[in-house]
Amino acid sequence: MAIEIKAPTFPESVADGTIATWHKKPGESCKRDELLVDVETDKVVLEVVAPEDGVLTEIIKGEGDTVLSGELMAHFEAGASGVETKATAVTPEVASSTDSPKQMAEPMLSPAARRLVEEQGLDPNQIVGTGKDGRITKEDVQACASDKISSAVQAKSPSVVVSTPPASMPVGQPQSTLAVGEYHGDRVEKRVPMTRLRAKVAERLVEAQQTAAMLTTFNEVNMQPIMALRNQYKDLFEKRHGVKLGFMPFFVKAACEALKRQPIVNASIDGNDIVYHGYQDIGVAVSSDRGLVVPVLRDVDNMSLADIESNIRTFGANARDGKLAIEDMTGGTFTISNGGVFGSLLSTPILNPPQAAILGMHKIQERPMAVNGEVVILPMMYLALSYDHRLLDGKEAVTFLVTMKELLEDPARMLLDV
Repeated sequence: MAIEIKAPTFPESVADGTIATWHKKPGESCKRDELLVDVETDKVVLEVVAPEDGVLTEIIKGEGDTVLSGELMAHFEAGASGVETKATAVTPEVASSTDSPKQMAEPMLSPAARRLVEEQGLDPNQIVGTGKDGRITKEDVQACASDKISSAVQAKSPSVVVSTPPASMPVGQPQSTLAVGEYHGDRVEKRVPMTRLRAKVAERLVEAQQTAAMLTTFNEVNMQPIMALRNQYKDLFEKRHGVKLGFMPFFVKAACEALKRQPIVNASIDGNDIVYHGYQDIGVAVSSDRGLVVPVLRDVDNMSLADIESNIRTFGANARDGKLAIEDMTGGTFTISNGGVFGSLLSTPILNPPQAAILGMHKIQERPMAVNGEVVILPMMYLALSYDHRLLDGKEAVTFLVTMKELLEDPARMLLDV
Protein backbone atom coordinates (compact mmCIF):
# COMPACT_ATOMS: atom_id res chain seq x y z
CA MET A 1 0.00 0.00 0.00
CA ALA A 2 1.44 3.37 -1.03
CA ILE A 3 1.64 6.03 1.70
CA GLU A 4 2.61 9.68 1.36
CA ILE A 5 5.17 10.95 3.87
CA LYS A 6 4.28 14.57 4.59
CA ALA A 7 5.87 17.31 6.64
CA PRO A 8 4.45 17.74 10.16
CA THR A 9 1.70 20.26 10.73
CA PHE A 10 3.47 23.39 11.94
CA PRO A 11 1.91 25.80 14.47
CA GLU A 12 0.92 29.28 13.30
CA SER A 13 4.17 30.71 14.69
CA VAL A 14 6.25 28.48 12.36
CA ALA A 15 6.04 29.27 8.65
CA ASP A 16 8.09 26.41 7.24
CA GLY A 17 10.89 23.93 7.94
CA THR A 18 14.05 22.58 6.37
CA ILE A 19 14.89 18.93 5.67
CA ALA A 20 17.84 18.39 8.01
CA THR A 21 18.68 14.70 7.60
CA TRP A 22 17.23 11.69 5.81
CA HIS A 23 17.99 8.62 7.90
CA LYS A 24 16.76 6.22 5.20
CA LYS A 25 17.55 5.98 1.50
CA PRO A 26 15.15 4.93 -1.26
CA GLY A 27 14.84 1.15 -1.31
CA GLU A 28 15.79 0.63 2.33
CA SER A 29 13.59 -1.36 4.68
CA CYS A 30 11.94 0.47 7.57
CA LYS A 31 10.30 -0.74 10.74
CA ARG A 32 7.17 0.90 12.11
CA ASP A 33 8.05 4.07 14.11
CA GLU A 34 11.65 3.98 12.86
CA LEU A 35 13.06 7.46 12.24
CA LEU A 36 12.88 8.52 8.60
CA VAL A 37 13.75 12.21 8.52
CA ASP A 38 14.48 15.23 10.74
CA VAL A 39 12.69 18.47 9.85
CA GLU A 40 14.32 21.53 11.38
CA THR A 41 12.29 24.64 12.15
CA ASP A 42 13.43 27.89 13.70
CA LYS A 43 12.34 26.52 17.09
CA VAL A 44 12.78 22.73 17.24
CA VAL A 45 13.77 19.66 15.24
CA LEU A 46 10.73 17.53 14.39
CA GLU A 47 11.17 13.80 13.76
CA VAL A 48 9.07 11.98 11.16
CA VAL A 49 8.87 8.20 11.59
CA ALA A 50 7.78 5.29 9.40
CA PRO A 51 3.99 4.75 9.57
CA GLU A 52 4.27 0.98 8.98
CA ASP A 53 6.81 -1.72 8.23
CA GLY A 54 7.83 -1.22 4.64
CA VAL A 55 10.17 0.54 2.22
CA LEU A 56 10.96 4.17 1.50
CA THR A 57 10.42 4.20 -2.26
CA GLU A 58 11.07 7.83 -3.28
CA ILE A 59 12.37 11.03 -1.71
CA ILE A 60 10.67 14.16 -3.04
CA LYS A 61 12.34 16.74 -0.80
CA GLY A 62 16.09 16.37 -0.30
CA GLU A 63 18.27 17.57 2.55
CA GLY A 64 18.38 21.35 2.69
CA ASP A 65 15.03 21.78 0.91
CA THR A 66 12.33 23.94 2.48
CA VAL A 67 8.97 22.35 3.24
CA LEU A 68 5.64 23.84 4.20
CA SER A 69 3.23 22.43 6.74
CA GLY A 70 1.82 19.13 5.44
CA GLU A 71 3.85 19.23 2.20
CA LEU A 72 4.74 15.94 0.50
CA MET A 73 8.31 14.84 1.29
CA ALA A 74 8.49 11.20 0.16
CA HIS A 75 6.61 8.08 -0.89
CA PHE A 76 6.46 4.96 1.25
CA GLU A 77 5.31 1.43 0.42
CA ALA A 78 3.81 -0.37 3.42
CA GLY A 79 4.40 -4.11 3.64
CA ALA A 80 7.11 -4.11 0.97
CA SER A 81 10.59 -5.51 1.56
CA GLY A 82 13.80 -3.81 0.61
CA VAL A 83 17.48 -3.58 1.41
CA GLU A 84 18.27 -3.79 5.12
CA THR A 85 20.49 -1.09 6.57
CA LYS A 86 23.67 -1.81 8.47
CA ALA A 87 21.94 -1.01 11.72
CA THR A 88 19.26 -3.68 11.19
CA ALA A 89 21.12 -6.29 9.15
CA VAL A 90 22.68 -8.58 11.75
CA THR A 91 23.71 -12.00 10.45
CA PRO A 92 23.20 -15.12 12.59
CA GLU A 93 26.98 -15.65 12.70
CA VAL A 94 27.53 -12.15 14.11
CA ALA A 95 24.66 -12.47 16.53
CA SER A 96 25.84 -15.81 17.84
CA SER A 97 29.39 -14.59 18.32
CA THR A 98 28.38 -11.46 20.18
CA ASP A 99 28.23 -11.83 23.93
CA SER A 100 27.00 -8.35 24.76
CA PRO A 101 23.51 -7.26 23.58
CA LYS A 102 24.74 -3.68 23.71
CA GLN A 103 27.14 -4.40 20.83
CA MET A 104 24.23 -5.51 18.65
CA ALA A 105 22.08 -2.48 19.41
CA GLU A 106 22.20 0.66 17.33
CA PRO A 107 24.07 3.38 19.25
CA MET A 108 21.83 6.03 20.79
CA LEU A 109 22.54 9.47 19.33
CA SER A 110 21.01 12.85 19.99
CA PRO A 111 19.68 14.56 16.80
CA ALA A 112 22.61 17.01 16.78
CA ALA A 113 25.10 14.16 17.24
CA ARG A 114 23.46 12.13 14.49
CA ARG A 115 23.74 14.98 11.98
CA LEU A 116 27.39 15.57 12.86
CA VAL A 117 28.22 11.86 12.55
CA GLU A 118 26.80 11.83 9.04
CA GLU A 119 28.53 15.10 8.07
CA GLN A 120 31.91 13.79 9.17
CA GLY A 121 31.40 10.23 7.88
CA LEU A 122 32.14 8.69 11.27
CA ASP A 123 31.19 5.22 12.52
CA PRO A 124 28.95 5.70 15.59
CA ASN A 125 30.03 2.28 16.87
CA GLN A 126 33.54 3.70 17.33
CA ILE A 127 32.33 6.61 19.49
CA VAL A 128 32.08 6.32 23.26
CA GLY A 129 28.88 7.91 24.54
CA THR A 130 29.08 9.96 27.74
CA GLY A 131 25.42 11.00 27.87
CA LYS A 132 22.60 9.47 29.88
CA ASP A 133 22.31 5.68 29.37
CA GLY A 134 25.34 5.79 27.08
CA ARG A 135 23.77 8.26 24.63
CA ILE A 136 26.26 9.77 22.19
CA THR A 137 26.26 13.56 22.48
CA LYS A 138 27.48 16.19 20.03
CA GLU A 139 30.54 16.72 22.23
CA ASP A 140 31.40 13.01 21.96
CA VAL A 141 31.25 13.23 18.16
CA GLN A 142 33.34 16.40 18.12
CA ALA A 143 35.99 14.76 20.30
CA CYS A 144 36.12 11.73 18.01
CA ALA A 145 36.24 13.93 14.89
CA SER A 146 38.99 16.09 16.37
CA ASP A 147 41.06 12.99 17.14
CA LYS A 148 40.53 11.78 13.58
CA ILE A 149 41.60 15.11 12.07
CA SER A 150 44.58 15.41 14.41
CA SER A 151 45.79 11.97 13.31
CA ALA A 152 45.33 12.91 9.66
CA VAL A 153 47.16 16.21 10.16
CA GLN A 154 50.12 14.51 11.80
CA ALA A 155 50.31 12.00 8.94
CA LYS A 156 50.07 14.79 6.33
CA SER A 157 52.67 17.16 7.73
CA PRO A 158 54.29 17.59 11.16
CA SER A 159 54.07 21.37 10.78
CA VAL A 160 50.25 21.50 10.38
CA VAL A 161 48.42 23.01 13.34
CA VAL A 162 44.75 22.24 14.03
CA SER A 163 42.76 25.34 14.85
CA THR A 164 40.88 25.35 18.15
CA PRO A 165 37.96 27.53 19.19
CA PRO A 166 39.06 30.78 20.82
CA ALA A 167 38.23 31.33 24.46
CA SER A 168 35.95 34.20 23.46
CA MET A 169 33.70 32.04 21.30
CA PRO A 170 30.02 32.84 22.07
CA VAL A 171 28.04 30.22 23.95
CA GLY A 172 26.31 27.80 21.57
CA GLN A 173 28.68 28.46 18.61
CA PRO A 174 29.23 25.10 16.84
CA GLN A 175 32.82 24.20 17.69
CA SER A 176 33.06 21.78 14.78
CA THR A 177 33.25 24.74 12.39
CA LEU A 178 36.74 25.43 13.72
CA ALA A 179 38.04 22.12 14.99
CA VAL A 180 37.02 19.97 12.01
CA GLY A 181 37.32 20.89 8.36
CA GLU A 182 39.18 20.92 5.11
CA TYR A 183 42.90 21.54 4.59
CA HIS A 184 44.05 24.94 3.35
CA GLY A 185 47.83 24.86 3.58
CA ASP A 186 48.72 24.52 7.22
CA ARG A 187 45.41 25.73 8.69
CA VAL A 188 42.00 24.07 9.03
CA GLU A 189 38.70 25.68 8.08
CA LYS A 190 35.19 24.57 7.36
CA ARG A 191 32.17 26.51 6.15
CA VAL A 192 28.76 25.33 7.35
CA PRO A 193 25.35 26.98 7.02
CA MET A 194 23.65 28.40 10.11
CA THR A 195 20.97 26.23 11.62
CA ARG A 196 17.49 27.65 11.25
CA LEU A 197 17.37 28.15 15.02
CA ARG A 198 20.57 30.20 15.11
CA ALA A 199 19.48 32.20 12.05
CA LYS A 200 16.13 32.93 13.71
CA VAL A 201 17.79 33.91 16.99
CA ALA A 202 20.11 36.25 15.07
CA GLU A 203 17.14 37.80 13.27
CA ARG A 204 15.21 38.36 16.52
CA LEU A 205 18.21 39.84 18.32
CA VAL A 206 18.80 42.35 15.53
CA GLU A 207 15.07 43.10 15.43
CA ALA A 208 15.05 43.76 19.18
CA GLN A 209 17.93 46.22 18.93
CA GLN A 210 16.46 48.01 15.92
CA THR A 211 12.86 48.32 17.09
CA ALA A 212 13.08 48.78 20.87
CA ALA A 213 14.47 51.67 22.88
CA MET A 214 16.55 49.25 24.92
CA LEU A 215 18.19 50.31 28.16
CA THR A 216 19.80 48.33 31.01
CA THR A 217 19.80 49.04 34.73
CA PHE A 218 21.84 47.18 37.35
CA ASN A 219 21.78 46.19 40.99
CA GLU A 220 23.52 43.64 43.19
CA VAL A 221 22.25 40.98 45.56
CA ASN A 222 23.78 39.48 48.68
CA MET A 223 23.35 35.75 48.03
CA GLN A 224 24.27 34.68 51.58
CA PRO A 225 20.66 34.34 52.86
CA ILE A 226 19.62 32.20 49.86
CA MET A 227 22.78 30.11 50.13
CA ALA A 228 22.24 29.55 53.87
CA LEU A 229 18.60 28.57 53.34
CA ARG A 230 19.54 26.22 50.53
CA ASN A 231 22.33 24.57 52.55
CA GLN A 232 20.01 24.12 55.53
CA TYR A 233 17.20 22.40 53.65
CA LYS A 234 18.75 20.95 50.48
CA ASP A 235 18.86 17.36 51.79
CA LEU A 236 15.30 17.44 53.11
CA PHE A 237 14.14 19.13 49.91
CA GLU A 238 15.70 16.46 47.70
CA LYS A 239 14.33 13.66 49.89
CA ARG A 240 10.83 15.14 49.83
CA HIS A 241 10.62 16.22 46.19
CA GLY A 242 13.16 13.98 44.44
CA VAL A 243 15.03 16.91 42.90
CA LYS A 244 18.01 19.00 43.99
CA LEU A 245 17.35 22.61 44.95
CA GLY A 246 19.22 25.18 42.87
CA PHE A 247 19.24 28.97 42.90
CA MET A 248 17.02 29.52 39.85
CA PRO A 249 13.67 28.74 41.58
CA PHE A 250 14.28 31.55 44.09
CA PHE A 251 14.91 34.02 41.25
CA VAL A 252 11.86 32.82 39.31
CA LYS A 253 9.65 33.19 42.39
CA ALA A 254 11.12 36.60 43.24
CA ALA A 255 10.63 37.73 39.64
CA CYS A 256 7.02 36.55 39.72
CA GLU A 257 6.32 38.59 42.86
CA ALA A 258 8.12 41.64 41.46
CA LEU A 259 6.12 41.35 38.22
CA LYS A 260 2.87 41.38 40.19
CA ARG A 261 3.97 44.54 41.96
CA GLN A 262 5.18 46.19 38.71
CA PRO A 263 2.72 44.85 36.08
CA ILE A 264 4.12 47.16 33.39
CA VAL A 265 7.33 45.06 33.39
CA ASN A 266 5.14 42.04 32.56
CA ALA A 267 3.38 43.86 29.71
CA SER A 268 4.10 44.05 25.97
CA ILE A 269 3.50 46.41 23.07
CA ASP A 270 1.08 45.46 20.29
CA GLY A 271 0.97 48.24 17.71
CA ASN A 272 -0.15 51.33 19.60
CA ASP A 273 -1.61 49.29 22.46
CA ILE A 274 -0.09 48.18 25.74
CA VAL A 275 -1.11 44.61 26.61
CA TYR A 276 -1.12 43.87 30.35
CA HIS A 277 -0.89 40.17 31.16
CA GLY A 278 -2.74 38.97 34.25
CA TYR A 279 -0.43 35.98 34.61
CA GLN A 280 3.31 35.39 34.86
CA ASP A 281 4.71 33.06 32.18
CA ILE A 282 8.47 33.23 32.69
CA GLY A 283 10.89 31.97 30.06
CA VAL A 284 14.22 30.52 31.20
CA ALA A 285 17.02 30.75 28.62
CA VAL A 286 18.74 27.38 28.05
CA SER A 287 21.87 26.77 25.98
CA SER A 288 21.61 23.77 23.63
CA ASP A 289 23.70 22.24 20.84
CA ARG A 290 21.61 24.09 18.26
CA GLY A 291 21.67 27.46 20.00
CA LEU A 292 19.83 29.39 22.68
CA VAL A 293 16.25 28.31 23.39
CA VAL A 294 13.77 29.79 25.88
CA PRO A 295 11.24 27.28 27.24
CA VAL A 296 8.46 28.87 29.25
CA LEU A 297 7.26 28.15 32.80
CA ARG A 298 3.47 28.72 32.73
CA ASP A 299 1.55 30.34 35.59
CA VAL A 300 4.57 30.60 37.86
CA ASP A 301 2.44 32.14 40.60
CA ASN A 302 0.80 28.72 41.09
CA MET A 303 4.08 26.76 41.09
CA SER A 304 6.12 25.66 44.08
CA LEU A 305 9.92 25.84 44.23
CA ALA A 306 9.99 22.09 43.58
CA ASP A 307 7.72 22.47 40.53
CA ILE A 308 9.96 25.18 39.12
CA GLU A 309 13.18 23.22 39.72
CA SER A 310 11.73 20.04 38.23
CA ASN A 311 10.44 21.81 35.11
CA ILE A 312 13.73 23.65 34.55
CA ARG A 313 15.71 20.40 34.77
CA THR A 314 13.30 18.72 32.36
CA PHE A 315 13.65 21.62 29.92
CA GLY A 316 17.43 21.41 30.14
CA ALA A 317 17.47 17.67 29.44
CA ASN A 318 15.00 18.01 26.56
CA ALA A 319 17.03 20.89 25.07
CA ARG A 320 20.21 18.79 25.11
CA ASP A 321 18.39 15.83 23.49
CA GLY A 322 16.55 18.00 20.93
CA LYS A 323 13.16 17.02 22.38
CA LEU A 324 11.73 20.43 23.24
CA ALA A 325 8.29 20.90 21.69
CA ILE A 326 7.25 24.11 19.97
CA GLU A 327 4.59 24.57 22.63
CA ASP A 328 7.31 24.64 25.30
CA MET A 329 8.82 27.78 23.76
CA THR A 330 5.69 29.64 22.68
CA GLY A 331 4.57 32.75 24.52
CA GLY A 332 6.12 34.05 27.70
CA THR A 333 5.71 37.45 29.34
CA PHE A 334 9.18 37.79 30.88
CA THR A 335 12.58 36.09 30.48
CA ILE A 336 15.44 35.19 32.81
CA SER A 337 18.91 34.49 31.41
CA ASN A 338 21.65 33.07 33.65
CA GLY A 339 25.04 33.84 32.17
CA GLY A 340 26.60 33.15 35.54
CA VAL A 341 26.71 29.41 34.86
CA PHE A 342 29.36 30.20 32.23
CA GLY A 343 31.27 32.58 34.50
CA SER A 344 29.84 35.90 33.30
CA LEU A 345 30.30 38.61 35.94
CA LEU A 346 28.26 41.32 34.21
CA SER A 347 26.33 41.64 30.94
CA THR A 348 23.50 43.50 29.22
CA PRO A 349 20.95 40.91 28.04
CA ILE A 350 18.98 41.59 24.85
CA LEU A 351 15.19 41.69 24.89
CA ASN A 352 13.11 38.73 23.78
CA PRO A 353 10.38 40.46 21.68
CA PRO A 354 7.58 41.25 22.23
CA GLN A 355 8.43 41.15 25.93
CA ALA A 356 9.21 44.44 27.62
CA ALA A 357 12.06 43.25 29.85
CA ILE A 358 14.62 40.51 30.51
CA LEU A 359 16.55 39.75 33.69
CA GLY A 360 20.22 38.76 33.55
CA MET A 361 21.73 36.71 36.38
CA HIS A 362 25.49 36.49 36.82
CA LYS A 363 28.31 34.74 38.62
CA ILE A 364 28.31 34.69 42.42
CA GLN A 365 31.52 36.46 43.41
CA GLU A 366 32.86 37.07 46.92
CA ARG A 367 33.52 40.79 47.34
CA PRO A 368 34.31 43.13 50.25
CA MET A 369 31.14 45.01 51.20
CA ALA A 370 30.51 47.74 53.77
CA VAL A 371 27.98 46.46 56.34
CA ASN A 372 27.13 48.67 59.34
CA GLY A 373 30.43 50.49 58.98
CA GLU A 374 32.51 47.31 58.73
CA VAL A 375 34.06 45.57 55.73
CA VAL A 376 32.59 42.08 55.29
CA ILE A 377 33.31 39.51 52.58
CA LEU A 378 29.95 38.50 51.03
CA PRO A 379 28.88 36.35 48.07
CA MET A 380 27.44 38.94 45.69
CA MET A 381 25.70 38.69 42.35
CA TYR A 382 25.10 41.48 39.85
CA LEU A 383 21.59 41.63 38.38
CA ALA A 384 20.86 43.36 35.08
CA LEU A 385 17.43 44.31 33.78
CA SER A 386 17.24 45.28 30.12
CA TYR A 387 13.94 46.93 29.27
CA ASP A 388 12.08 48.69 26.48
CA HIS A 389 12.11 52.38 27.38
CA ARG A 390 9.14 52.96 25.09
CA LEU A 391 7.04 51.08 27.65
CA LEU A 392 8.92 51.32 30.94
CA ASP A 393 10.32 54.37 32.64
CA GLY A 394 13.45 54.14 34.75
CA LYS A 395 11.34 54.29 37.91
CA GLU A 396 9.50 51.03 37.15
CA ALA A 397 12.66 49.24 36.03
CA VAL A 398 14.69 50.29 39.07
CA THR A 399 11.81 49.53 41.44
CA PHE A 400 11.50 46.06 39.92
CA LEU A 401 15.18 45.30 40.57
CA VAL A 402 15.03 46.73 44.09
CA THR A 403 12.05 44.48 44.81
CA MET A 404 14.01 41.49 43.49
CA LYS A 405 16.94 42.43 45.73
CA GLU A 406 14.76 42.79 48.84
CA LEU A 407 13.00 39.46 48.28
CA LEU A 408 16.19 37.52 47.58
CA GLU A 409 18.10 39.00 50.53
CA ASP A 410 15.18 38.16 52.85
CA PRO A 411 13.42 35.08 51.35
CA ALA A 412 10.79 35.05 54.11
CA ARG A 413 9.25 38.12 52.51
CA MET A 414 8.16 35.95 49.55
CA LEU A 415 6.17 33.76 51.94
CA LEU A 416 4.76 36.65 53.95
CA ASP A 417 4.03 38.80 50.85
CA VAL A 418 5.62 41.87 52.43
